[in-house]
Amino acid sequence: MSKNAITKSFNLKDGREITIETGKLAKQSDGSVVVRMGKTMLLATVVSAKEAREDLDFMPLSVDYKEKYAAAGKFPGGFFKREGRPSEHEILASRLVDRALRPLFPDDYHAETQVLISLISGENGVMPDALAALAASSALAVSDIPFNGPISEVRVARINGKFVINPNVEDLENADLDLVVAASLDNINMVEGEMKEVSEVVMLEAIKFAHEAIKVQCQAQLDLAKMVEKAKTKREYSHENHDEDLKASVNEATYQKCYDIALSGNADKHARMDAFSAVRDEFLETLTEEEREEKESLVKRYFHDVEKDAVRNAVLDERTRLDGRKLDEIRPIWTEVDYLPSTHGSAIFTRGETQSLVTVTLGNKMNAQTIDGALIEGNNEFMLHYNFPPFSVGEVRKFMGTGRREVGHGNLAERALKQVIPSGEDNPYTIRIVSDILESNGSSSMASVCGGTLALMDAGVKIKKPVAGIAMGLISDSESGKYAVLSDILGDEDHLGDMDFKVTGTNDGITACQMDIKVDGLSYQVLEEALEQARQGRLHILGEMAKTIEVPRADYKDHVPRVEKMMIDKEFIGAVIGPGGKVIQEIQKETGATIIIEEEGNYGVIDIMSSDKESIEKAKDWIRGIVAMPELNEVYLGTVKSIVPFGAFVEILPGKDGLLHISEIDWKRIEKVEDVLREGDKIKVKLIGIDSRSGKLKLSRKVLIDRPKRNNDQADN
Repeated sequence: MSKNAITKSFNLKDGREITIETGKLAKQSDGSVVVRMGKTMLLATVVSAKEAREDLDFMPLSVDYKEKYAAAGKFPGGFFKREGRPSEHEILASRLVDRALRPLFPDDYHAETQVLISLISGENGVMPDALAALAASSALAVSDIPFNGPISEVRVARINGKFVINPNVEDLENADLDLVVAASLDNINMVEGEMKEVSEVVMLEAIKFAHEAIKVQCQAQLDLAKMVEKAKTKREYSHENHDEDLKASVNEATYQKCYDIALSGNADKHARMDAFSAVRDEFLETLTEEEREEKESLVKRYFHDVEKDAVRNAVLDERTRLDGRKLDEIRPIWTEVDYLPSTHGSAIFTRGETQSLVTVTLGNKMNAQTIDGALIEGNNEFMLHYNFPPFSVGEVRKFMGTGRREVGHGNLAERALKQVIPSGEDNPYTIRIVSDILESNGSSSMASVCGGTLALMDAGVKIKKPVAGIAMGLISDSESGKYAVLSDILGDEDHLGDMDFKVTGTNDGITACQMDIKVDGLSYQVLEEALEQARQGRLHILGEMAKTIEVPRADYKDHVPRVEKMMIDKEFIGAVIGPGGKVIQEIQKETGATIIIEEEGNYGVIDIMSSDKESIEKAKDWIRGIVAMPELNEVYLGTVKSIVPFGAFVEILPGKDGLLHISEIDWKRIEKVEDVLREGDKIKVKLIGIDSRSGKLKLSRKVLIDRPKRNNDQADN
């Protein structure tokens, strides 16, 4: 260990030790740490520019989590054999850390800041993403960067009825709740995870349990920072210029007008935006051309604050919302299924000004997504992809590929629906859902969940129960103690509010959630109220969806490929595949069916897929013939495969030949086999013998032919 290394250790409740080390690696960064648990090690660095750009009025923070393949002793896949663009798993881990850190930077701090977290040593079965936020926050804690932390994240799971912090992968398979919770010493600020229809009470208990573990990790960071000289004095900065007189003028001239618009109850998003913009532009017109050019950016900043205060105060004072709804009222919903005739399943879900067009595609196991990460490997047979085109919000924007937000929203909807997807014999398909957002004014990920449920039922997928989702919001005032919990929030209410809490579930419990809290001091009482209001809203939405379709179709649509399963003894897998895949390729070519065979335990599990029932039956019969065992004294319709001077080899079952000796072809004497048989002839033969040593088959044709009667002359002689 370097003589400059400074360390701080603490233990989880189960005895596992976590060590935070600084001063040894990456010392030219503003802050760097290595977090270690067992053989798992994460390096986190943070660098923040000394000055902010003049045109910035926000926090330009970037967080990237990367798992190095070398950390697990593996080579990256692909042609280049090096780490490339981040995987979805890495993007999701980056988002979790970003969402936990971002609210805790000072509002007026606008210097470009980059947090990089790398897995540099990985241990099988350990999930390093649960340590990523601890590493990132620790790097900030030992730096001179202003940050109102520390924070940390833990994964909490309920396994066999008991809560566990940062469980191993194997243990997590038995969990009915899997949450990642982020918090400071005092407050929860981020929650995300999936559940198997657990109650709101259980979810709150899990969050509280996680917070107790997080407090220990935050204290460890504070103790470490006290040992680092650089961290004792945070850098001074001045990233905003203000004109207090102008600020007061904007407030005086525009606040009441904004307040009145907030109470107008206009449900049209663009009309409201135009109304607010008109108030701002009216104030700008009162300035001279020179003042406008100089102060326009400040006016826009101050007006944004006025608009935010007016909308929030209108909700708190009048208990009514921007579009005129009550606090717990859901926007009007209309739905439709089977809208797209050529898809395997489709649905439209529209709630207010948010609309999702959802499709379902059913495929075979070859369509499954292969996951080949540094630590995570396997196949994903259920996926949901979320697309957010710019026209959905009336904007023009270049397409730059799938963004991190789209990955995150799609993953949330996927986790929500994954809990009700049937398994085993009840679902032979790989399922892909695509949600295209056609209109957006808040809660498009929850529209994807609702539309996904409808499309799955339209496709005939036997989901266990319908799932719906709702986004909850919060507006609160710490001074007066007033607060308002909002159901089915608008985009403006998300932007101007203190919480975005998305909850999905069935009639019987929660299946997934995502919560971002933007204020300190949110009580568990308010969370409990929000969860109950979300439950009531979810039940209402499920009722509206049931008006269109209540249960999955009795059968798949006619154009959906059918999948039938067969099981054979493991010893026959090679015979079905054939040398170099020759046999299975021939079956597919001749029948038109797609055949996939996998070894599971002592069996070979075969999926046969085709939109033509006859081709499936033909393939099944072919395979049955391959795995069938020849039976002594049975009669077979065989095919002459080859002719030799002493007889012919006849295939009686696929891949199983027997010798038809020349003496067994007919009762009469035959000089040449070719005089009676030719290759390709179909003939009936009887299995009259099986060699006990070699297993060779002895066939006879003549025993199936009536023996000719002798005439009297022949008898006398």
